[in-house]
Amino acid sequence: MKIGRKTPLAAVLAAVALTATACGGGSISTTSSSAPAPTSESASASASASETALAGTVKIGFVSPQTGPLAPFGESDSFVIDYMKEYFAANPIQIGGKPYGVEIIVKDAESDSAKAGKAAADLINNDGVDIVMAAGTPDIVNPVADACEANATPCITDNAPWQPYVLGRSKGDINAKFQWTYHFFWGLGDIAGTFVDIWNQIPTNKKIGGLFPNDPDGQAWSANLPDGYKAAGYDLTFPPLYPNGTQDFTAQINSYKKSNDEILTGVPIPPDFTTFWKQAKQQGYNPKAATIGKALLFPSSVDALGDLGNNLSTEVWWHPSWPTKSSLTGITPQEFCDLYELKTGKQWTQPIGYVEALFEVAANALTTSGSTDKAALVKTLSTLGTDTIVGKVQWNPTQPGPEGGPNVAVTPLAGGQWRLAPAGSAYKYELVLVSNAVAKTRGLDIPLGGKAEALPAG
Repeated sequence: MKIGRKTPLAAVLAAVALTATACGGGSISTTSSSAPAPTSESASASASASETALAGTVKIGFVSPQTGPLAPFGESDSFVIDYMKEYFAANPIQIGGKPYGVEIIVKDAESDSAKAGKAAADLINNDGVDIVMAAGTPDIVNPVADACEANATPCITDNAPWQPYVLGRSKGDINAKFQWTYHFFWGLGDIAGTFVDIWNQIPTNKKIGGLFPNDPDGQAWSANLPDGYKAAGYDLTFPPLYPNGTQDFTAQINSYKKSNDEILTGVPIPPDFTTFWKQAKQQGYNPKAATIGKALLFPSSVDALGDLGNNLSTEVWWHPSWPTKSSLTGITPQEFCDLYELKTGKQWTQPIGYVEALFEVAANALTTSGSTDKAALVKTLSTLGTDTIVGKVQWNPTQPGPEGGPNVAVTPLAGGQWRLAPAGSAYKYELVLVSNAVAKTRGLDIPLGGKAEALPAG
């Protein structure tokens, strides 16, 4: 399938892979947040099985940003944790032919890299977990993975593009290999291909303005995406990277207006994009397309824009229409989203699929290895394949570095636009899938809900 008139999608993906560049570490400042102090919760998932019937208890640690500016990534975690507690209570994990209860210990990273690493170390050294899992941008998963690597503990992570995960942990070595830590998610080549497929549906001058923060995501996206876009006939330029928490984006807006950038892209944190977009509208910057990573993943972020969110586009990691199901519970994406809305009274959100998938992979690793021995678990992870609710998660010990390397399983990605929902709908916006070209290259044919549309003028 072609991306653009002359450039194959494969060329876009390859251009990004070949220019993979290191990104720095760091943390998201929480000084502007009034969130409460972090808490830990330990929940046994073996209530329905008698203690005498169990051969033991597996301890799984989980770290995510439940407070602070990255909180949208973790706001749905409690729903998934409660769901998995209930499942494991009725269905102990079979390890070596014997039933094991599951204890899930959750820690809040507070949107801070240093606290994320400390939380992981605490789970290992004080709580004695068998496996650590984490989700919620490179700011969280990288320090958690590093702590696990240092403490010889199996770690499974997601919700961060694989380039910032690998490069940010290895001082830029695309061929880096890790012993204890495994990750599954899409990469920046998938972003480039998906965004280009969206833009090819909208007439523009193909000039892109970039809105990139000075954090691991912003560093990686700004360094690795320009060549991918260039291969498809688009020109990406951007002003200097800005600090998270910026309150005045006049300099960036003036730069886009001066360059006549009819396309906007970037990877800001949710509150920063809200600030930026409202100022852009006030100052007369009206691109024909705005395709934003990270900030526009969540219904709450789009709702915060009022009517200004119509036809904003974003990457879609997971959606109710994904043609998949959970290998543990058999629940489909649509059923899982419906359950989330029923239990919480909130609109479904993309991270619930990936957090649920972490438990699928962990359970499969334990059952397949037949042991809770940490060395046995990581050996199993190195070749493990699991058909999860987000798609196939398959690690390959011989996978080349430019394709993710042996510690990364690449998952499907689609693209969508937020559209104002029809009158009488339960929610203000709905996320409509408009691009599945890249997902098809990953073996998943996701049904589309429509075609990309230009942003409203003015």
